[in-house]
Amino acid sequence: MYKVFVNDKPLFLTNEIVKETDFKLFLLESIDIEQLIVKMFNNKIKKCYLYYPDEKVIFKKLKEKIPVQKAGGGLVYNKNGEVLFIFRNGKWDLPKGGKEKGEKMKLTAMREVEEETGVDQLKIVKKLQKTYHVFRRNGKYKLKITHWYEMHSDFEGIPTGQLEEGIEKAAWLNPQEIEQALQNSYENIKLLFQKEESLQ
Repeated sequence: MYKVFVNDKPLFLTNEIVKETDFKLFLLESIDIEQLIVKMFNNKIKKCYLYYPDEKVIFKKLKEKIPVQKAGGGLVYNKNGEVLFIFRNGKWDLPKGGKEKGEKMKLTAMREVEEETGVDQLKIVKKLQKTYHVFRRNGKYKLKITHWYEMHSDFEGIPTGQLEEGIEKAAWLNPQEIEQALQNSYENIKLLFQKEESLQ
């Protein structure tokens, strides 16, 4: 099952019909995806499921209905075990950005971390899960698929947020600060940390 966030509300792609009452179930084949997204952005729908019988092609079917943008990002640790966060649009986030044509996803993730925060000396340790969310740009809705990597850095300086990307600050946060930051973050970012906790 895939979980796509629309305005921080979950849209599940599923091949099972579940008898529930607190969400709406639609058929992926026949749904007007833009109308559904608008309703979720306007808080008319808080949570919904899109059903398609074949789980193997369910995501492909969604991608036929909405343009896709691929991005790469980093969950970056320093030598003190702190994590690199950025603050933008009033929320804490992790550095990430769009893939350039012909660029390998790992390079996208490292380039974006460096551009958005000034932090270099990055080493990818492992691939993390992908996250999915819908965003609006120039009046059009797009599905962003972000490939996340755990990275380590020996960077010694002070991170600086990339102002032209609207990043007000970049900072290393310790575990207590992370907990606080996640209360003012996005659902797909929280997923990365849930995953982290469940591995320990």
